[in-house]
Amino acid sequence: VYLLFQALRQISQRTISTASRRQLENRVPENQKLFQEDNGLPVHLKGGAKDSLLYRSTAGLALFGTMYTLYYLLVSSMPKKPN
Repeated sequence: VYLLFQALRQISQRTISTASRRQLENRVPENQKLFQEDNGLPVHLKGGAKDSLLYRSTAGLALFGTMYTLYYLLVSSMPKKPN
């Protein structure tokens, strides 16, 4: 059992340490420029169409959830009809 754990530890260390790392370009300055630009948009919509779609779908789901909750509160507050 000890040899099995030692072998697994050795394999996991080898795969982690020898994995090639892909270099990503630093896009922070671009994003800072975009989000600090004074164009009259709120910060949660400055990302473009994707942010707008995400915002509208979140607002729609919140509205739907609120209406659904109010409906079931109304239904549960009504007395049941006797059979």
